[in-house]
Amino acid sequence: MDKKYYTYLLLTENNSFYCGYTDDVEKRFKAHLEGKGAKYTRAHKPIKIVYKKEFQTKSEAMKEEFRIKHLSHNEKLKLIETNL
Repeated sequence: MDKKYYTYLLLTENNSFYCGYTDDVEKRFKAHLEGKGAKYTRAHKPIKIVYKKEFQTKSEAMKEEFRIKHLSHNEKLKLIETNL
């Protein structure tokens, strides 16, 4: 079984986004909710997963995370809308 990697976006309480990558989105989201995910999500409580994309390699997922982190808030909204 090939391992899959994902880039994901979380919506937070203050209507901001957190972007990350993982090999298990649900497990990672649970860690964020428990305050064990990332410094940003400890300060900005995540509400839900609003976007995820699957990749074959960790490198691809990390490149997509880097790309998304450089998008504006509106560009991230468009990304979410086009991937519903």
